[in-house]
Amino acid sequence: MTYDNTNIFAKILRGEISCHKVYEDDKTLAFMDIMPQAMGHVLIIPKCQAVELSDLPCEYACAVFKTAQKIITAQRKALGVDGIVQVQINHAKAGQSVFHYHMHLIPTHIHELSKHESIMADQDELAELANKIRTVIDDE
Repeated sequence: MTYDNTNIFAKILRGEISCHKVYEDDKTLAFMDIMPQAMGHVLIIPKCQAVELSDLPCEYACAVFKTAQKIITAQRKALGVDGIVQVQINHAKAGQSVFHYHMHLIPTHIHELSKHESIMADQDELAELANKIRTVIDDE
């Protein structure tokens, strides 16, 4: 599949669409999912054009996992949770809906997951959660 530069994550990376940022470095951006499957659901995207894992350069894959480690640690401290489900979906036939590689970090138990993209979260609540997680990262 060819990368589509008009996807929502590409627009977020270019600053055309806002997000509730949790963490950012030179290779990744982590932000709150606006249609979360659980409170504190964070997405991590690389700052490169990759549709799925098979397209992702190794240096960006390492960066995504390094960011994921930071976010998981912060989610546990900021939200008082232990279980974090890590999900990454490849191709529409597997359920991928945004065709820019991304990892989900969902504070929940696997059996509690609901249908993705079903309910838009309250934006003020997302901003508060992002700040809470970001504060833990900044303090480390």
